[in-house]
This record gives sequence, structure tokens and C-alpha cells, in this order.
Amino acid sequence: AMAAPGQNTAVVVHRAGDLRLENRPIPEPGPNEVLLRMHSVGICGSDVHYWQHGRIGDFVVKDPMVLGHEASGTVVKVGSEVTHLKPGDRVAIEPGVPREMDEFCKTGRYNLSPTIFFCATPPDDGNLCRYYKHSASYCYKLPDNVTFEEGALIEPLSVGIHACKRAGVTLGSKVFVSGSGPIGLVNVIVAKMMGAAAVVVTDLSASRLQKATEVGADFTIQVKNETPQEVASKVESVLGCMPEITVECTGVQACIQAGIYATRSGGTLVLVGLGPEMVTVPIVNAAVREVDIRGIFRYCNTWPVAIALLASKRINVKPLVTHRFPLEKALEAFETTKRGDGVKVMLKCDPTDQSP
Repeated sequence: AMAAPGQNTAVVVHRAGDLRLENRPIPEPGPNEVLLRMHSVGICGSDVHYWQHGRIGDFVVKDPMVLGHEASGTVVKVGSEVTHLKPGDRVAIEPGVPREMDEFCKTGRYNLSPTIFFCATPPDDGNLCRYYKHSASYCYKLPDNVTFEEGALIEPLSVGIHACKRAGVTLGSKVFVSGSGPIGLVNVIVAKMMGAAAVVVTDLSASRLQKATEVGADFTIQVKNETPQEVASKVESVLGCMPEITVECTGVQACIQAGIYATRSGGTLVLVGLGPEMVTVPIVNAAVREVDIRGIFRYCNTWPVAIALLASKRINVKPLVTHRFPLEKALEAFETTKRGDGVKVMLKCDPTDQSP
């Protein structure tokens, strides 16, 4: 369904298996908001999951919801109180906006605020549409040498920055990244940037491991049907030691088990991937070896860091984008992501500008 220019075409999930292109009214920004003409929006595994299953854990699609939360665009209108942005500014969007200044916000961990607004998490609409309004404080101006697609990739990149910070990656760290999807890959990029001496990545897919090597992994291990202990010993043998840090990006029970067995005594395991509510893990093994297990929930305070890294060309996220589709072909783009083709699929929301 082609929509006329000036209309606000949006990608909307109604319930499990029901994804539609619809026209929505163009929103009017509030005093502290900006209206954006969207440019590039990446498809995340969570977007596909809401489409396929209609829920993620306790977050259930009850009403039609616009998808998309990895995004960049151009300011077309500013609210009356907004001073740091003007029409024509290119921005990257941080999708999580706290609704009130609670204890979590006061301590700088606003991602943990229970009332946070988050794009494309029920009931909050996302930004996979032509026009979208957002809190101006959570729109970050992009330097001229950072592309819209790089701006959209700051969202997954932020997961890597937050995870590697929580893991304590530092000069000379040996790191094991479990899983080589988009989030595994950004963790490889960030761990190397933060000074990791060696990064080893595991995955089932040879092509994904090839991509891991491309973005800086030192070693890759293609797992087939090894036990978690066998995976751990392979990690140790390629690194020449057990890693101090493991970043688990799959959420698969066997991989979490392997993560515990692989991590050096006194080291840290960060759980990034989310799977079933209950998993069986060798917790006593972790306990007696003083392996710290940490969780992460999205990210906070990462956009300025990511923009500085991209602007200075210290990191390169461009290889992550493997497919591009115009907004009208969103269903095809979602099918591509669901099949696991490529790495990151980008939707181009501006019919007059389909450039990266």
C-alpha cells in the first residue's frame, strides 16, 4: 500500500502474526518535544518477536503498536521550550525516556525507572514511520560526518557499551562473547575499543562468525552439539587461558551454562541475551569460584559516548548493515530479518532520501 507524501505511513503490529502498513496522523510536538522526519530505522529481534508472538515476557501487545526503536531522522518542528535543536538538525533518537524524576534517575540509572517510556514496548509506540515526535532531551545532534544509519546503529551499539562497562572490560582483558548476532557483534566492537587484548566469539552460524572476524574478533568457534563444558574448554584453549569476562548474548540455557564454566575464577559474566524466565544454571560453580553474574537492562548515558566514537572514526559499525528496504517494503524487510539473513536490516523512511 503506497501512501501519499505528507501522510504518516507507519509499520503497526496488531497482534501475533498481524503486521500492517497504516496511515497515522502526523503528531504535534509538545513544549519539550520535537517532530522528526524519520530517515533510517533498524529492525531489532524484539520487533520481530512482537510481530511473531505478540508479546515479550510481561510486555503484551493489547492495542495496535508502531514498531521500531533503532532510529535517526531530521528535526522538522520544535516545541516552544526546546532550545538545543532547530529544524534541519539531524539527530539520533534514544528510545527510552523517563516519565518522572525518580530515585533511579537521580542516581543516573534512568534505564531502571519503572515508569520509563520506551519506543515499541507495549503500550508505547515506536518510530518506524514517516513522522515521529520525541522528547527533545533524548534526541542527539549528529555531526556532519556521521551518517543517518550510523545514528540508528547507536541504539544496538549502546547495548554493547553498557554491557562492556558493566563487565569491566579494560586494557588487556580477555573476553568471551557468546553469540554473533547484531548484539554479539557490537560487544566485540566495543570490547576491542575498550582495550580487550583478545576476544573470542561463539555461534552456530559460520557466516555470522565471519562477520565477527570482520569487526575485530580475534578468534571464533563454531559450536555444533558440544556440551557447555566442552564449549568452555574450547574457549580456554583458543585464548590460552580462561577469559576474565564473558558477555552472553543469546539467552540460551546451554550458552549461559557455558558462560559460567568458561569464565575465570574471580571474573564476570554479563547476561545480555534474554530467553525463558527460568533457566537451570550451575550456580554453585559460579559461587565457589567467585564469578560475578551481572544483568543489563538496555542502557543509559551512552548516546554522547557513541557519537564521539563514531565522529572520531574510532569505531566502524557500517559493516553491520547488510540489507536496506524502503518503508513501503517493510513486510519484506521483516521477513528477511526473521529468516536470519544478513545482520542488520535498515528501513528507509524518507521517500526523497534513501541514502545511508
